Amino acid sequence: MGSKINLYLNICRMSKQYETVFILTPILSEAQMRDAVEKFRTLITDNGGSLVHEENWGLRKLAYPIQKKNTGYYTVFEYASEGGAVVDVLETEFRRDERILRFLTIALDKDSLAYNEKKRKGLVGRKKEETTTESKTEA
Repeated sequence: MGSKINLYLNICRMSKQYETVFILTPILSEAQMRDAVEKFRTLITDNGGSLVHEENWGLRKLAYPIQKKNTGYYTVFEYASEGGAVVDVLETEFRRDERILRFLTIALDKDSLAYNEKKRKGLVGRKKEETTTESKTEA
């Protein structure tokens, strides 16, 4: 466990971290969706980036229709990269791929990194119903 933390800290010192959210079209099958996510995952690692965390939010309703579609498969990648080369390559591929409805990439600052780490540990982002249910079961 200690070696993972040291590796994570070394990655943070050497490079900049980014978070990319992308929405895949809902007409894809489960296998096609997994293939598309795998394509972008390998694109990050092949271009010198390292994937820190991946989260699949699944099929969700969009806030407004995009290309006459009301739902989409959401996926979040958090990754580290030296320079912005990985981001440029990834965004170029997003623009070329017709399965992508939308994408957004942000550079993470130290506060965002701390928040994401807490979120992965389950310390933030929990619903109130979950915490009240847990306290009732303890009593």
